[in-house]
Amino acid sequence: MTVKKIFCLLLISIFLFNCKKSYFKYTEKPEYITNPSIDTKPYFDAYDATLKIWDVPFEELYIPTTFGTAHVIVSGPESGEPLVLLHGMNASSTMWYPNIKDFTKEYRVYAIDFILEPGKSYILNDIESVDQISAWYHEIFSKLKLESFHIIGASRGGWLAVNLALQNQEQIKSMTLLSPAQTFIWIRPSTDLLKNIVLALSSQEKQIEQSLKSMSSNVDHINKTYLKQYYIGVEKDSINKFVMKMQPFSKRDFESLKMPVLVLIGDDDMINNDKTISMAKKLIPYGQGETIENAGHFLSVDQPEVVDQKILQFLESTKK
Repeated sequence: MTVKKIFCLLLISIFLFNCKKSYFKYTEKPEYITNPSIDTKPYFDAYDATLKIWDVPFEELYIPTTFGTAHVIVSGPESGEPLVLLHGMNASSTMWYPNIKDFTKEYRVYAIDFILEPGKSYILNDIESVDQISAWYHEIFSKLKLESFHIIGASRGGWLAVNLALQNQEQIKSMTLLSPAQTFIWIRPSTDLLKNIVLALSSQEKQIEQSLKSMSSNVDHINKTYLKQYYIGVEKDSINKFVMKMQPFSKRDFESLKMPVLVLIGDDDMINNDKTISMAKKLIPYGQGETIENAGHFLSVDQPEVVDQKILQFLESTKK
């Protein structure tokens, strides 16, 4: 081997090492994880159990931010385009367990635990506004060195994704919204919603059971390991104050979006309906939408194969 080839290989090795090293400083587990309190240990144990069904290699990052520690699960090829995942309310990043294998075939995936809800992110300083929530996400993107990326938001994560996109149009290559909550239309009254209200005075276990039945078209299809984690998280959590501040975006907001946007909802979705799809197609310049059959609000869990295929086809179309 010539000296020139050896030198080139050395440069490549240094480059690859530095790429890995850039995240290495975030891999050390913080004290609240290594020495959890009696209250948090059962949930963290359940979270780790769900990660065992993650199906692909992953790395957990603990990123210090102004408001506390952000927990991010990173999977997929380092050379892949960045794909950010924002989970639904109280679901944590592990909700993507049915989809992660498909997403990581080509993309470098960053699943972020929302700091105000059950997950492994840890809040230290109070967050007083939606703008501060956005600032928290942007701080994470900066530390991950994500200059541009695709983003998928589920339910409340969809609302947050739109909010982020409106603040930084150039950063987001494309946006996929899975049954986005309070984004296009107000959550409408329904039989399932009324059942949830009636059950508000019953046992917490009954409340969670009814909530799941109203959100999923097939609760039995949800992995039992993940369900255990979800139950523990919801039992200990309460609705954060910012949920009440979420409201549908304006026509002008949607018309201002510059990136391609895909909206998917379930045909048994208690939060969205045909009007959501109609608005996505009509108001967003590069918007498209579709209804997934035999799926509820949790469509990425109810119909993971179909949803993954739709998303990957959409992402591929953005490259043309």
